[in-house]
Amino acid sequence: MIDVQQLLAGWPRGRWGIAAAVGVTATFFLTALDTLQHYHFGFLILPVLLGLARAFALAAVFYQPQVALGVSLAATAVMAPLSAPNSSGEPWPWTATAVFSYSIVLALAGAQGMPRRELLNWWLAAQAFSVVTVIAAVVLGFNVGWSTLVVMALLSAVGAGVGDVLRSATETRSQLAVQETITEAERSERSRLQERARIARELHDVVAHHLSVVVVRADSAPHRLSGLPDAVRAEFAEIAEAARSSLAEMRRVLRILREEQPDAELEPQPGLDQLPELIAAHREAGAAIEVDAETVADVDPAVQLTAYRVVQEALSNAVRHATGAPIEVEIRRTASMLVVRVRNGRGTTATVEGTGHGLIGMRERVELVDGAVTARPTPQGGYLVEALLPLQEVTRVDPRADR
Repeated sequence: MIDVQQLLAGWPRGRWGIAAAVGVTATFFLTALDTLQHYHFGFLILPVLLGLARAFALAAVFYQPQVALGVSLAATAVMAPLSAPNSSGEPWPWTATAVFSYSIVLALAGAQGMPRRELLNWWLAAQAFSVVTVIAAVVLGFNVGWSTLVVMALLSAVGAGVGDVLRSATETRSQLAVQETITEAERSERSRLQERARIARELHDVVAHHLSVVVVRADSAPHRLSGLPDAVRAEFAEIAEAARSSLAEMRRVLRILREEQPDAELEPQPGLDQLPELIAAHREAGAAIEVDAETVADVDPAVQLTAYRVVQEALSNAVRHATGAPIEVEIRRTASMLVVRVRNGRGTTATVEGTGHGLIGMRERVELVDGAVTARPTPQGGYLVEALLPLQEVTRVDPRADR
C-alpha cells in the first residue's frame, strides 16, 4: 500500500505520529460533543461510542481504507435515527463533525492508493444514504434541512478529489522511481560494456606487440639457426602463420569495436612509466599527492596498463568527491602480486554524488587480469581503493587439452 508520508517527505517523520495522535483525539472529543448536542435520550455511552468509531476510522484509514470508510458511514447511520426527533431545521443526518470526518477519511483513503472508481462508489454511497434518510424523515413529518445534503455532497466531493489527486501523484512518483532504477541499471550496463570495449582496444597494442614478435622470430629462425631439419623449418612456418592469423583476427575484432565507437583512436597505451606525468597533471590542478612507488619496469604491459588505469580513476574520484583532501598513491610488488593503493582523506568541501560507473569500469579492468579490487571508506572519513594484480600469466591452459 502506498504510504502518504512519502508524498510529504519534507516533514520530519517524528511529527507524523504527533499529528495523527492529535487528529484522532480531536475527532473523538468533537464527535462526542457534537453527538451530545443532537442526542437527548440520556444514554451517555452513545456519544463515547460514536467518538471512538470516528477516531478509529481516522486511524484505520492508513491500514484498511475500506473498513475506515465503512465505520465512518455506519457511525452516521446509527446517529441519524436517534437524533431525528430533535433535529427540526438542524443539520441532519450529517452533523458538521460527521461531514468533515468522512471527507478527511475519503481524502486519506485516496492518498493510500484507493482507486478512483472505489472513491466514487463511497462518495455515491454517502449521498444515497443522505437522500434516502432525508426523504424518509420528510415522509414521517420531520422538518429537516436540505442544505445539509448540498454541503455534504460538495465537501465529500472535495475530499474524494483531493484523495484522487494524491493517489495519482504518488503513483507517478513511484513509477518515476522505478523508471529511474531501470535507467540507472541500463547506464551501469552501458558503462560496463563501453569500458570493456575500451579495455579491448588498449590491450590490442600489448597483445599485438607479442604476436608481432612471435611472427618475426618464427620467420627468422631458419635463417638465424643453421642446420635445422625440414620438419622443424615447417614447424616454424606454421607458428608464424598461426601468429599472423591471430593478429589479423584481433585487428578484425578491433575494427568492429571502432565501428561501434567511431571516435576511438588507436594510440600507444600508457604504463606505470607514465605515472609521473599523471601525478604531475593532478598536482598542477591543485591536488596534494604523495607517491610511494617501487620500480616495476619488468611487469607485464597488460598489468601495468591496468594499474595505471586504476590509479587514474582513483585520483579522478578523489579530486571529484573529496576536494582538497590529501592523496596517497602506493605501488608495491610482492612475489606474486602488484599491489596498488590510492588513499584520500576527508575533503574540505561538500562531496559530489557520483554514479559509480568509474568503479564498475575499474572492476572490469582488474578482473580481466585475474585481479581483485576493493573500494571502501576509511575510519578517518576518507576513501581507499586497493587493487591486487597477479604477476603470473593470466592465460590458463588446460593440461588435458593435448591428451
